[in-house]
Amino acid sequence: MKALIIGATGATGKDLVNVLLQDPDYTKVVAWVRRPSGLKHPKYAEIITDFDKLEEVSDAINGDIWYSCLGTTLKAAGSKEKQWHIDHDIPLKFAEIAKRNGIPKAVLLSAYGASATSKVFYSRVKGSLDDAVIKLGFDSCMIFRPGFLLRKDTDRPSERLIAHGLKIMNRFGMLRKFRPLPTSILAQKLAEAPKVCATGTHIIELDEIFRI
Repeated sequence: MKALIIGATGATGKDLVNVLLQDPDYTKVVAWVRRPSGLKHPKYAEIITDFDKLEEVSDAINGDIWYSCLGTTLKAAGSKEKQWHIDHDIPLKFAEIAKRNGIPKAVLLSAYGASATSKVFYSRVKGSLDDAVIKLGFDSCMIFRPGFLLRKDTDRPSERLIAHGLKIMNRFGMLRKFRPLPTSILAQKLAEAPKVCATGTHIIELDEIFRI
């Protein structure tokens, strides 16, 4: 399979690229990036992209499956408008081109609680994107909604503190639906899903992610 990925430079995206490159079922991996990552592999290619001008690289958006791990935080984006653009508008534009070009499978990294009607801005962004991608009608659409993601070697004290607290509560059977999910494991599940999920739309919540 030829896999395309946007958001390849984030924590989950990096892990996903590594998993796909090691998986013999994936013969080619192409990432759309803003700047070169320096990664070299016989199966890997990068397309340097201005994400506001995706139509300029639309001819290259072809393959068997596309992944979106693209996302940012409100702090990094600087405003809700910019976060909406990055987390919603860019992935949706890529999805529209992928559908137009006949790519049959889509895998979208969403978030726990995603809902277009949520009062929480981040959840509303993710839910709105989920709905829009589903409406495009891919042969197979897999939407992952994990909870707290545990990044390897995170430099954020708040992440380490939250993860530690959740692990303690999980041991006592509390808040298991919020248990931390390492991005390395999530990446493995993202890569495996297209092989095991039938046609149609699949909303994959945290407990289901662990069962893939």
